[in-house]
Amino acid sequence: MAEKFDCHYCRDPLQGKKYVEKDGHHCCLKCFDKFCANTCVECRKPIGADSKEVHYKNRYWHDTCFRCAKCLHPLANETFMSKDNKILCNKCTTREDSPKCKGCFKPIVAGDQNVEYKGTVWHKDCFTCSNCKQVIGSGSFFPKGEDFYCVTCHESKFAKHCVKCNKAITSGGITYQDQPWHAECFVCVTCSKKLAGQRFTAVEDQYYCVDCYKNFVAKKCAGCKNPITGFGKGSSVVAYEGQSWHDYCFHCKKCSVNLANKRFVFHQEHVYCPDCAKKL
Repeated sequence: MAEKFDCHYCRDPLQGKKYVEKDGHHCCLKCFDKFCANTCVECRKPIGADSKEVHYKNRYWHDTCFRCAKCLHPLANETFMSKDNKILCNKCTTREDSPKCKGCFKPIVAGDQNVEYKGTVWHKDCFTCSNCKQVIGSGSFFPKGEDFYCVTCHESKFAKHCVKCNKAITSGGITYQDQPWHAECFVCVTCSKKLAGQRFTAVEDQYYCVDCYKNFVAKKCAGCKNPITGFGKGSSVVAYEGQSWHDYCFHCKKCSVNLANKRFVFHQEHVYCPDCAKKL
């Protein structure tokens, strides 16, 4: 007598019927769907015996439910990637890992022209001036807080203008008496030597290097005939009757005593102390 061939669960005979073997037992299709079928993680319905199943890392899908989480492209017969518990096609994996443009918030993928500044990235055409909205792209720009300005807008809104040439000072520059200058504009009026970082003298809004001031502007000492520059020794000056002296040159014509800050007598273009003046 033949051995009984029944469903493990409902005991219905399986001769001549479709059945499934599960965990060493035979069961009819109805009982398999009820007691043994895995649940699809996508649609939450049982994966019946007559359905194709996809198994990955202890999770199960109907083959028609196994799709890219981003673009919904079917993946049952294609390669795929898993990221953050999501199934992604290769194309969307690239997009998922790509940096996002600060301008349009879309991914910057391979082949896109882009601009990067301090860890932030833009599509080239998304990197625009905060003022005029024109594309800066890979051109020169000036950051200002969270904003970025093209050269023209930065000059008009923020840059100081040189008091000599009235052009914008885009970098460097110097300040003298609260006035901005290009370093190449702040020069000696006579020889055009740059004065930034050098000793110079201002005379009636004109600026002179030490040498030109000595040679062309400074008064000559009536005593030693050398220029009175105001620098170093002899910075104090004695002036009288249209003439000037270094303080160390202002002495009596007769006895040579220094008369700076003392009483003196001026006689026939010469200086005398009171005692020597009595003997004239």
